[in-house]
Amino acid sequence: MECGIVPELINTTDLFKRIFLRGPAGSGKTTIAVERLRALLQAGVRGESILVLAPQRSLLKPFQDELRKPDLPAGGQVETLTIGGLARRSVDLAWPAIAEAAGFARPERPPIFLTLETAQYHMARIVEPLIVERFYFDEVHLSRSRIYAQLLDSLNKSALVGFPHTDVGRRLAAAWSGREARARIFVQVQDCVDRFRRYCLDSNLLDFSLQIELLTRHLLNLPWFREDLFSRLRHLIVDNVEEDTPVTHDLLRDWIPRAESALICYDADAGYRSFLAADPASAWDLHAVCDRTVKLVESRVVSIHVRALEYAMEHALSAPGSVRRQTRGDARLALEFGGGRFHPEMLDWVVRRIDRAVNVEGVSPGEIVVLAPFLTDALRFALTDRLDRRGIPTRSLRPSRALIEEPAARGLLTLSALAHRDWRVIPPRPDVAHALAMSIEGLDPARAHLLAERAYHIADGAPSLRSFDQLRADLQDRVGYEPGARYERLREWLAGYVASSPSTLDHFVSRLFGEVLSQPGYGFHAAQGRARFDRGRIAAQVIESARKFRRVVALDPFDAADALSIGRPYVDLVSEGVIAATYVEPPGEAPQAALLAPAYTFLLANMPATMQFWLNAGSPAWWERLYQPLTHPYVLSRHWDLERKWTDEDEQAARRDTLLRLVRGLLRRCREKVVLAYSSLNEQGFEERGPLLTLIQQVLRES
Repeated sequence: MECGIVPELINTTDLFKRIFLRGPAGSGKTTIAVERLRALLQAGVRGESILVLAPQRSLLKPFQDELRKPDLPAGGQVETLTIGGLARRSVDLAWPAIAEAAGFARPERPPIFLTLETAQYHMARIVEPLIVERFYFDEVHLSRSRIYAQLLDSLNKSALVGFPHTDVGRRLAAAWSGREARARIFVQVQDCVDRFRRYCLDSNLLDFSLQIELLTRHLLNLPWFREDLFSRLRHLIVDNVEEDTPVTHDLLRDWIPRAESALICYDADAGYRSFLAADPASAWDLHAVCDRTVKLVESRVVSIHVRALEYAMEHALSAPGSVRRQTRGDARLALEFGGGRFHPEMLDWVVRRIDRAVNVEGVSPGEIVVLAPFLTDALRFALTDRLDRRGIPTRSLRPSRALIEEPAARGLLTLSALAHRDWRVIPPRPDVAHALAMSIEGLDPARAHLLAERAYHIADGAPSLRSFDQLRADLQDRVGYEPGARYERLREWLAGYVASSPSTLDHFVSRLFGEVLSQPGYGFHAAQGRARFDRGRIAAQVIESARKFRRVVALDPFDAADALSIGRPYVDLVSEGVIAATYVEPPGEAPQAALLAPAYTFLLANMPATMQFWLNAGSPAWWERLYQPLTHPYVLSRHWDLERKWTDEDEQAARRDTLLRLVRGLLRRCREKVVLAYSSLNEQGFEERGPLLTLIQQVLRES
């Protein structure tokens, strides 16, 4: 059945049926799912019998926003979960029933659930001695934090795809087609994941992969647990099912026929989370266990011209002889391009174009996104600085980024080291200058560096700051008395903390933010002329991250001395560059600011925009995979033939498919216009003519 709007899915006709709803991005699937949730509650269904499932927490926000509305009928709490959240909740409740059978050394003790950051901390304790003493992974050019992250990724894929973790190394080695000598790294991968798993079982530690395995291989094999789960949660709403994993689909395949109602929302052309084990093929198979399939065909987001551009790009990337889909739109009207010979000239052109869109064409900054394959610190700073000078607010979205790479986090940890002299952590002088410039309004980097040169010193083997009054008068004049007074208040607050009883790191950062940095005259104050959306978000992320680390790593989180002792290990861990756990912002209106994000991050956020700017169009990174020698999203999947080698032809086909999915996904989230920006020479001064630029040139020739 094909239709545009399907009101019968949210009224009594189909409300208590099992529906597989497919359609492109922007066709209204999530809107229908939210309305169906409301309709179920208004029809008298108890909230505690409804489960809303999505592949990541941010995609649950539309449902959570709906549930906060005051006009909904009362009656129990609706469960809004990911498969990870379902696994954690289930394991926590049924721990005594499975702990001994699962092989935990101390089943009588409660489990300790690890976050991504704390899992990397424990992985480092296992792997670092092997790197130092046995020269593990000496042939791969990766930082240690990336090694830990990729080992955990391979473990996660084994759990989410559904094969034993003991097969990781064998699968990777079987597909390897390079030098035989390098195949030994896969033996090392297997040794590390085996050691980590034994360590977790001995210590009652549950990383993400172990939580999933306990759910799928233990709890779901217990008849009483399955009966309780399926009978308690009788109404299913599953959004973005194509971005979920095979074991999730296995569970739903059993669950849907037993449910009183189900709505499964599927985008046939997505699957952007394949690097996180997403499997669109197994998601599509779920239509067979539903009562009927409903197909949406029209996008509610894109204009006819953007649709024409999508069809043109799709045809250019398709096999020779394929037929181009027709539309009344003109692809050229949805596409604009420009730039310059050098990279800074391209950025200047982009900023001028954004300024014209906002101040002449009336486009809200919140309807503009600026995308690149990778959003580096240098690129983000260059854009935000230029846009700030034109009064255009910005925010950025980089969820898989190491905390230490965030300037606000680095500044907060530097101030933390200054306040905890017993750590004996000596921050470099440039880091202190950065922390002062970030913290004090009106203190530019040059004067912050001057202040750090004179005020920062080492006393008794610990870092310390001198009073502003102790500095020479000419230096005070150069720094400025107003910034100097703010510096002095910050210094006195830190000195007062040093003289008082210490607190846990998360409590310290919370106090520092609330009592000083968020106040008028300081760098995190919301009323500043230049918006600082990112700084407040990063401060909240540091506080949450440090709190979770303390609760997991401290031997006794309620013992004051023990809880205090893990502040230094946390700073060391973050300084090594561990990837931060996903942080979901609290509910509230999104700031009306231009969004800067990597292309895939924007896709996974599932939000539309009026104008999209695609930067560095000549870069080959638009279709290249990340360098991941210790894991592999295609080889560690259900669809890979274990007898095959991964060849250059496979890599080329994967790149082409990646570019097609990426371009199609971005265009389906664009209302009016794509602005392509390029430079003849990239940031390093080299000429680039990547596949995206070639694709655009072909589209323009054929349109």
